[in-house]
Amino acid sequence: MMVLVVNAGSSSLKYQLFDIERECVVAKGICERIGMDESCIKHKMPGRDDYNATVPMKDHTDAVRVLISTLTSPDVGCITDMSEIEAVGHRVVHGGSYFSESVFVTNEVLEKLELCRDLAPLHTGAHLMGIHGCIAAMPGVPQVLVFDTAFHQTMPDYAWMYPIPYELYEKYSIRRYGAHGTSHRFVAGEMCKILGKTEGTKIITCHLGNGSSISAVKDGKVIDTSMGFTPLDGLEMGTRCGSIDPAIVTFIMEHEGYTPSEMSDFMNKECGLLGVSGLSSDCRDLGEAILAGHKRAKLAEDILTYQIKKYIGSYAAAMGGLDAVVFTAGIGENRDEIRAAACEGLEFLGIKIDPVVNEQTHQQSNNVRISTDDSKIPVYVIPTNEEYVIANDTDRIVHSMKK
Repeated sequence: MMVLVVNAGSSSLKYQLFDIERECVVAKGICERIGMDESCIKHKMPGRDDYNATVPMKDHTDAVRVLISTLTSPDVGCITDMSEIEAVGHRVVHGGSYFSESVFVTNEVLEKLELCRDLAPLHTGAHLMGIHGCIAAMPGVPQVLVFDTAFHQTMPDYAWMYPIPYELYEKYSIRRYGAHGTSHRFVAGEMCKILGKTEGTKIITCHLGNGSSISAVKDGKVIDTSMGFTPLDGLEMGTRCGSIDPAIVTFIMEHEGYTPSEMSDFMNKECGLLGVSGLSSDCRDLGEAILAGHKRAKLAEDILTYQIKKYIGSYAAAMGGLDAVVFTAGIGENRDEIRAAACEGLEFLGIKIDPVVNEQTHQQSNNVRISTDDSKIPVYVIPTNEEYVIANDTDRIVHSMKK
């Protein structure tokens, strides 16, 4: 079975084509600058030269058509025709209180997803454009939604409930939902395989990228996670502020004259690493700036590593112990300095990082232990594979509907 996995952004559409039976990626790529001048597709296939082309794409439906044309091209494609794609799996950031597991797309499902726009303002609208684009360009092909929030539904009520009047929770479903659940699910599962068991395990998974979150996973189930009602909560991120004193929000609105919408944009797009450093939201840029003596870039990274350390300590306490720590995603997999700084001072928990192995570990395709042999708590870098989880969920749901 061939499954097309789609991750739509506001002006982009990432994709991977999976062969489920062979458990491999047949092709992957991205459509960029959708709706803008010089829109293009970048297409990759194992063992073949990359294919890049500038193609007009006025919307996501056009992007899907360009994607299909590329996949079926006799020159750069990998399939004969559309009939070989049996299903499409979509990554969706926020399912609100409506979705606790992956679902088959129906009109009712799309109506409920529309209600989740405010919960992930940077993502949900883009996801909907991608979904509608696939439906329009691939009529009759089963579509499945896989939610980043679903893996976190196992949290106990005292972890997901905020200390606000209960009536407001009931009225607006204001609670902790978390995000990056598909990534946390994958790497926690990989770590359980390494430990040789799921029951009795206490694992902290650190998904660190332009958006970052940390989860406490006990017995294979999430008991707490750093992101909250929206993906704005928790750690300092690329352009997101993370957790701050709520009074800061009203203070800035009052003194800067921001509307609620403007304040939301400010916290989502102008804060975090970018806001503190005044330089960039990209940790690679900050790393270079730190070497050149840029003090605010150093401060921005120090805030992040300090917060990671605090979450590891607090989640170890919440689980009553710790069996492993996992780093994943763009920063987690590639910035050894951040991993080292986040683990420094955690020797009392039994964590000892091997500086040589840690420094050499970046852009790995395999799981790497970066802690010393005598470290009581193993620390791993595990490359995330959210697309693999999405493809398998899509395959499972489509096959269950055929029975």
